[in-house]
Amino acid sequence: MSDLTVTLPDGSRQAVPKGTRPADIAQSISPRLAADAIVARVNGELFDLTRPLDGDAELQILTTKNPEALTVYRHSTSHLLAAAVLELFPETKLGIGPPTDTGFYYDFQRETKFTPEDLEEIEARMHELQAKNLPFERKLTSKQDGLEKYRDDWMKRELIEERAGDVFTEYTLGPDFIDFCRGPHVPSTEKLKVFKLLSISGAYWKGDEKNPQLQRIYGTAFFTKKELDEYLHRLEEAKKRDHRKLGQELDLFSIQELAGPGLIFFHPKAGVIRKIIEDWMRDQYMERGYSLVYTPHVARSDLWKTSGHYNFYSENMFKRMELDDAEYQLKPMNCPFHILIYRDRLHSYRDLPVRLGELGTVYRYERSGVMHGLFRVRGFTQDDAHIFCTPAQIEDEVVNCLQFAVDTLRTFGFEQYEAELSTWDNGASGKYDGAREEWELGENALKRAADRLNLRVKISPDEAAFYGPKIDVKLVDAIGRLWQLSTVQFDFTLPRRFGLEYIAEDGKSHQPLMVHRALYGSIERFFGILIEHYAGAFPVWLAPVQATVLPITDRQIAYARQVEKKLSGAGIRVHVDDRNEKVNFKIREAQLQKIPFMLVVGDREAQAGEVSVRNRKRGDQGAQSIDAFLGNLRNLIETKAISE
Repeated sequence: MSDLTVTLPDGSRQAVPKGTRPADIAQSISPRLAADAIVARVNGELFDLTRPLDGDAELQILTTKNPEALTVYRHSTSHLLAAAVLELFPETKLGIGPPTDTGFYYDFQRETKFTPEDLEEIEARMHELQAKNLPFERKLTSKQDGLEKYRDDWMKRELIEERAGDVFTEYTLGPDFIDFCRGPHVPSTEKLKVFKLLSISGAYWKGDEKNPQLQRIYGTAFFTKKELDEYLHRLEEAKKRDHRKLGQELDLFSIQELAGPGLIFFHPKAGVIRKIIEDWMRDQYMERGYSLVYTPHVARSDLWKTSGHYNFYSENMFKRMELDDAEYQLKPMNCPFHILIYRDRLHSYRDLPVRLGELGTVYRYERSGVMHGLFRVRGFTQDDAHIFCTPAQIEDEVVNCLQFAVDTLRTFGFEQYEAELSTWDNGASGKYDGAREEWELGENALKRAADRLNLRVKISPDEAAFYGPKIDVKLVDAIGRLWQLSTVQFDFTLPRRFGLEYIAEDGKSHQPLMVHRALYGSIERFFGILIEHYAGAFPVWLAPVQATVLPITDRQIAYARQVEKKLSGAGIRVHVDDRNEKVNFKIREAQLQKIPFMLVVGDREAQAGEVSVRNRKRGDQGAQSIDAFLGNLRNLIETKAISE
């Protein structure tokens, strides 16, 4: 058998017989490496450890330290789930079972609904199969044979018809399980030691509500039990912080069935928080050289045809409305409106940059199955800004946008964040708009801007918007979750579509550069993130009620009102709980409502002109004069302190 050459990551080379497996090479390097190996990368592609090499190869063995290895590990665990389900419930039809960022799922078609008890039985069977050390084996099948084999399985037939070439791959798991799959997988179930099934939900085939509804089983898998335990702890913590649960308990917002799904009603307490969030952003706009604008909620369809949304974004837009003079649509974006404001008069290079900012409400059609509290809605308000500038100004503008994003995160208590630069594919696919020089200018400006701010940026090739490159800033919340928030995006398309111009120093018309910029993303989603980050216990400066005065008996109600009046006059959000209840009950109620300060007043406090201060986190703080308490509280508010 002829030799082939394998090049390892350190540049060393080995001559090995054709048909040698990556697992064999791992074993020859180190038994420890072989034990830790999950999958291989061969000539840049993920590759089964047990798949024979048939040509010269650049080889890397991926272990448990590699994120891609975890993805393969989870995908293999989803197959283990499917095998267990078929053993227990052989009438079940298989859908798809991909890995996810946090685990895996598998979709099944079965007339009888899975139950939590079924989940326990399935997981137990998975452990039984795992202990048998069943091999994952790759098998090549012709498309014709596959369609014949799966003639009674409509989902597999559909997948093969859509995705398979003349020959496609299947993977067996032991003697009794086989599934159409591109792979790769771990060598055997011996590797799959730590997993947990989590939940059952409904899911439409391919995510389309016009298709049959299936049952989806979610699970997760990790390389160590410690990692699994930490993840399960975060899940429990996330349940406690769920903004939908807290939103109801704290009377913050609702979604009214009579009005329709995905439309958010901010209740009075949330209205206070929203005002603070919006006022802060508008004040920042003015301080940072933006001009505030306000634009309509609807426009003629002609506008959306010019912008391209009519054709390319129509499935995400609300249906058209026929009015007296024309066809109209609710706006899904603010950018065309800001462009019209810019285009309304001729600009000189001396006018640039023009920065237009708005907290504008937009409407997008979201399918009922994907809406989720405040995070996925049909009507939401964006802190949207668009910057029109010259090529010489672009880098400074991007720096300012990124600094604005960081300042926003820190103001609201997010000290950890990550940034991701999404670039194009150098024109290989033809799916991106704009000339090569435009993309180079945009990507280089984003990179240099990040460097100037010492902002570490992960590069994500071929993930840009079709109209230009972008930097996304993702915050890390109190329990370690990443949330996509701020974005800075170039746009080469809309200035061209709308014929935007400015008169340059040479006296000629030039097309300005355009940047989209959103920092909260949307008020609704940002508010939901704040609820979960703080578990509903907002910092004092954001809290809808900053202090509650609790008279011990009716005799102190008049004094409690005096305290309320003084604090309210100083701008503090305060109320008196004068219900005919015991003070301990009032304290518990205030704790449940997560009010930062409780001011207990009895005869002694009334006579001394004091309040007995109780902090929601640290308990009894002792008696203080009203002025002393007010001074401390105002300091917390003015400095936007995160903890009290």
